[in-house]
Amino acid sequence: MEINYRQIMKKAVFIFILMCLFSCQDYIDKPKNLIPKDQMAEIIADLAINDQATYMYPNTNLEAGTRYILKSHHVKSEDFVESFKYYVVKQKMQGITEDAQGILLKKDPKADQYIKDKLKKNGNPQNVPTLSR
Repeated sequence: MEINYRQIMKKAVFIFILMCLFSCQDYIDKPKNLIPKDQMAEIIADLAINDQATYMYPNTNLEAGTRYILKSHHVKSEDFVESFKYYVVKQKMQGITEDAQGILLKKDPKADQYIKDKLKKNGNPQNVPTLSR
């Protein structure tokens, strides 16, 4: 009787582990209107510029700028949010933000020198956020 109990427990543990593995395989379903990575990088670059504009000109409306950016890229806000969540869960946002940084540097080549000067001054690039490197 004890041998049968052990076999049943082994099978139950094995089935439990398999269920856990398969249930954790996908944290999130792929959105129906997933924004491509390259377009996502362009949107994030434009949002970073918008954010800096509101920092430089405090009386500007960040929300209106965000709506304009999404509209100019022909993207609905819900699609952007769902795509953002998807890329975060799938751990693909770092690559997208690095692409966005490249886009920003192409738009403003002086920014590259500014970043390099800041890194020299601070000395430790590990403490600098990804979009600032």
